[in-house]
Amino acid sequence: MTIEYHEPPSELSQETRDVHRALTTLVEELEAVDWYHGRAELAGDAELKAMLIHHRDEEIEHAAMAIEWLRRRMPEFDEELRTYLFTNAPLLEVEEAAETGESIDGGAEKPKSGDLGIGSLKS
Repeated sequence: MTIEYHEPPSELSQETRDVHRALTTLVEELEAVDWYHGRAELAGDAELKAMLIHHRDEEIEHAAMAIEWLRRRMPEFDEELRTYLFTNAPLLEVEEAAETGESIDGGAEKPKSGDLGIGSLKS
């Protein structure tokens, strides 16, 4: 699958073209995860199955790297990932809490970017 530009590439900034490249890469990595996952499930040979699982996990690593690259360059990704990742509550509850400004997951607020959530160390 190739994701094509929706606007003329020559009119887009280098930054936007790089984001497009990262998004295309993410889609391709996730597609490869799906391929290997299905193949591993059906593999009858144990060594083949282990190899396919290894390949799948490598593709997951690549996808995670692409997501992190996007998070570092797009504040919108950063905000949404900070809202939804590593939560335990049902996702729609997380969304509702984020929209209303409430805290969720045991009442602990998630630290903002660069904030360790421990308060000021200054006197």
